[in-house]
Amino acid sequence: MTDTRTHLAHTSQLGPDTLKEVRALLDAAFDGDFSDEDFEHGLGGMHALLYEGGELVAHGSVVQRRIVHRGRALRTGYVEAVAVRGDRRRQGHGGRVMAALEDVIARAYVLGALSASDDGELLYRSRGWAVWGGRIGTLGPQGPVRLPEEEGDAYLWVPDGMAVPDPAEPLWFDWRNGDVL
Repeated sequence: MTDTRTHLAHTSQLGPDTLKEVRALLDAAFDGDFSDEDFEHGLGGMHALLYEGGELVAHGSVVQRRIVHRGRALRTGYVEAVAVRGDRRRQGHGGRVMAALEDVIARAYVLGALSASDDGELLYRSRGWAVWGGRIGTLGPQGPVRLPEEEGDAYLWVPDGMAVPDPAEPLWFDWRNGDVL
């Protein structure tokens, strides 16, 4: 039986070799369509690294973002850079990574959010993440900008005991370079 373990660590605790290993996993999992900005978005928070037989086979991170909803800035755990090595998919590794990240969100944030790829959508839905049915925008350098092309791509996860945002009111995501979601 192969030893499988999940390691949870902050970006500041990961050395350059581990970050290179994570980047290589992400580049391979996304067929080279994982930009430097995408990688940057996954840094600065907590990482769930899943090792099997000493090799990194899955990764995900959760970083803090602010989402303004109904005039209130919500401390949001935003899930980034979730990937499972191609030869290890459909074996529960993505679920283990998400369980670790959801535990962080439940303990530190009022809300979880992410933008799902087509490949990841089933995983997130099966774990109780729901598509945000309302409007989406960003608080950009020039002020608020609605992002209708992003609507239907954002998923939310609300920890037990937290209020579910009202889809009649928009979510305003904090600005960042690259993809806002």
